[in-house]
Amino acid sequence: MSGEAFNWHGFLGRWREEWVPRADRDEDGEQALPLGRPGADETAIAAAEERLGRRLPPSYREFLAVSNGWHVDETAGVYQLGGVGDIDWFGDPQGMTPLYEQDLGDEPREEDVLLAGMWRRALRLETDSDMSNALLDPGDSDQHGEWALYVFKGWSGEYPRRYPSFRAYMEAKYRAFHADRTERPDFVNATTRAQDAHVEQARLLALRGRYEEALPLLEEARSFGRPRSAALLDQLRHLLAPHSHRDYGHLVADPRYLPEILPVEAMAPAGGRWRLGGDDRWLRMMTARGADRKAAETLLGTMRDGTYRYAPPGPWGRAVAEARESARWGATDAAWRVLRDALPVWEAPGSVLIAPIGLLADPVLGPLITPDRGREILATPRAGETGLAPEPVPDFDPPGLGWLTEPAVNGQRVDGYRCVWVEGVDPDRLPALIGEEGAELSGPVELRMLPWRGPKPHEREGVQPWEDRAVVAAGRTAEAWAFAFDGHSRRFVSERLASPAAAASSSGRAVVVWRDPERSSPGARPTAFHLSVAEQGEELYAFTVRGTEIERSGAIPEALDPARLLRPEDTEPDRERRLLEALHAELGLSLPRFALTQGRLCTFITRSWTRAPREGESFAYLRFVRHRP
Repeated sequence: MSGEAFNWHGFLGRWREEWVPRADRDEDGEQALPLGRPGADETAIAAAEERLGRRLPPSYREFLAVSNGWHVDETAGVYQLGGVGDIDWFGDPQGMTPLYEQDLGDEPREEDVLLAGMWRRALRLETDSDMSNALLDPGDSDQHGEWALYVFKGWSGEYPRRYPSFRAYMEAKYRAFHADRTERPDFVNATTRAQDAHVEQARLLALRGRYEEALPLLEEARSFGRPRSAALLDQLRHLLAPHSHRDYGHLVADPRYLPEILPVEAMAPAGGRWRLGGDDRWLRMMTARGADRKAAETLLGTMRDGTYRYAPPGPWGRAVAEARESARWGATDAAWRVLRDALPVWEAPGSVLIAPIGLLADPVLGPLITPDRGREILATPRAGETGLAPEPVPDFDPPGLGWLTEPAVNGQRVDGYRCVWVEGVDPDRLPALIGEEGAELSGPVELRMLPWRGPKPHEREGVQPWEDRAVVAAGRTAEAWAFAFDGHSRRFVSERLASPAAAASSSGRAVVVWRDPERSSPGARPTAFHLSVAEQGEELYAFTVRGTEIERSGAIPEALDPARLLRPEDTEPDRERRLLEALHAELGLSLPRFALTQGRLCTFITRSWTRAPREGESFAYLRFVRHRP
């Protein structure tokens, strides 16, 4: 709140001129009392200050000189603000101070301390209310001498709402006065016309990529309740925080917007988030807003099983389809470049849609839209508008395999992992090469959920306890190798390893890498790193490095020889990084970091990575079950 002069005469005069009853009132609900009263003179204000023992804050003092009280006209809350003869110290008659003091804790925030002390210090302003108080706090003041105003609605069970000054409170009430009357067709005045012009200006700015200029215009228009402002603002905020949820209200009722809006609305229930009333409540809510219930139910099903496809029409739709084909195999950077190039040809189906938010609901393309990319969408001119193109967001996938040794974007390091690369085949052939009997690719899956989806031998009929079948994500590298990756390996590289390299190499080269991290239990094995390479169904060479021991077979190329690559002084991450860099340089192997740490890929279950025990070998399988007393 700055200390500049405020025109209370103009502000309150405009409010009086614009006043009409709310849309929910009939003719008998017309305001019987005037909004304000003639201003108090300086003598009356000074007398009130002498009675109170404090000089009133500037904005409230100036208000009283123009209007000695005001009818706020809230639906529920404060109805009437008194004048100089009505105001008095609150005195905390309900004993709120101890209740708030007991919650302060050992290291309370400054705002909590101020609130706890407010009840006994505050000046009470209201003379008529619905169990509510308007309280000015002299102990919560700013550099201009303004006191914070708290509105406490005793029936709500909520904390008081704080306004930085009396002026800020009155400006908020004026905006609420407008918002309450938006539905009245006869509520048209200079303010509504100005705010509607701001909405249209903001829409055009947003389509020209100047969303930062559009935001404050829409925020102000929304506070006045102007049509379209909320929907336009929510689209901007949604793309700035792509994984949040926004409620687009009755926009689903318009068939022009339903294909973009309804899938986005369905993301929350489809994502498994708890909702009061479950799916039926959501479906009834969408139906009440104008959506077809059967269509909404079908859509929710496709969102849940990962088969939903964002499919807009025209050139933008063709770009979306091309991008999805790249992203479904892990080439997320290439997919984003396709979308980026096509953004200018995106067309708005109507004046309430300013961005392709339907992208967010696509199970393959949605995860690509990070906050940085959301900002790039908003900063790109589209729908026939012109403007400066934004600086492109850098690619997210580093070359090679070195990222496997580094913290992932979400802060979690990929620890135990194993991967099969196959040269010259499409990823959809991998289940036939290394999958268990009848294995098929799933729909796109959130890979962070794979540890809970993995097959548990003791729970699957026909699977032996010694078997190590893995759930792997399938995709294609930038160098056109198909890959099957397990980033949640909990097994260890044992002497009974049955490398899938030979089975995968029936039509070309195949490479298997398995990193088995050091276990934390006493006497556990050190970190192990396994490599095997096969071609035309035959293993060419392999090695396993465990601590300082190296097991090897076949003619290992000099560039991959672990005895040459590894040095005694290397740390474990250095050893791993050196081996991965050599694999990238020698064989051209890579993996897409973004898809494997934040995206969605198709999955399948492999055959066992361990062979059956031979005669004379034994194994133990322990299962721990917690029994509750």
